[in-house]
Amino acid sequence: MNLGRIGLWAADFDLQPMTKAQEAIAQVEEMGYGAVWVPEAVIREPFASTALLLSATKKMVLATGIASLHARTAQTMQAGWKTLTEAFPDRFLLGIGVSHAPMVQGVHKGTYDKPYTTMVEYLDAMDNGIFFGAAPTTAPQRVLAALGPKMLKLSAERGAGAHPYFTPVEHTAFARETMGADALLAPELAVVLETDSSKAREIARKYMTTYTRLPNYTNNLKRFGFTEEEIVHQEDRLVDAIVAWGSIDSVVAAVKGHLDAGADHVCIQVLTDKPGSLPMREWQELADATRSL
Repeated sequence: MNLGRIGLWAADFDLQPMTKAQEAIAQVEEMGYGAVWVPEAVIREPFASTALLLSATKKMVLATGIASLHARTAQTMQAGWKTLTEAFPDRFLLGIGVSHAPMVQGVHKGTYDKPYTTMVEYLDAMDNGIFFGAAPTTAPQRVLAALGPKMLKLSAERGAGAHPYFTPVEHTAFARETMGADALLAPELAVVLETDSSKAREIARKYMTTYTRLPNYTNNLKRFGFTEEEIVHQEDRLVDAIVAWGSIDSVVAAVKGHLDAGADHVCIQVLTDKPGSLPMREWQELADATRSL
């Protein structure tokens, strides 16, 4: 599976009518991105969405970042995984995660307990699932949403690798050391193409507010030296570590920083002051600027 060095992480397609999303992702493929990662939370169902987006492209990989194991049984997850792999060989990458307690308990009405054990048991059930549909001609590939050392090691042992989200560059180096040289490491990196520090950090903080309230992310940030006060108040040091902002050269340098730290593939998430609109200009500028990385 060829993800390329640079991909996009984008909820933006889910916010458009599907016909417009399909037109846009075809243009994104022409820009040269190797993969687009789509989320799952309270927007589109990712298996249906990726199938429709894949049908509008020719070679690009579509990846889920991340499909929640609490949203479907392991039997259903593996069936969807194999169905899309058969239909689009080497073009669908399944990213699986344990999600977060507020989402699991509040939206899915499930129980959030022992996430590592839950993941191991879920992968076991997936691998023992029944599937009588037409079999894929290429091996289905999966990655895990992973932050801590146990989940990172599991990502390398039970999947192609890991897709960390909302992490500083130091985490990328830590993940590479933890997983070893062969596992795929594909971190997300949020970026703002804005040179005014006040404007850029304002956009960044609006994005970060969702994640600085979730223990999985805050505990990981503390692991890398950020304090409770820095997290609660979203102080500049934290903002600048999580969201790359500034000129195109500054942002590209941050992307390169993750690649130099051990990432195989960086999923760029473009943030703007116009949420809900497709940042086609920014995507094109980044595609052109990162082509040689």
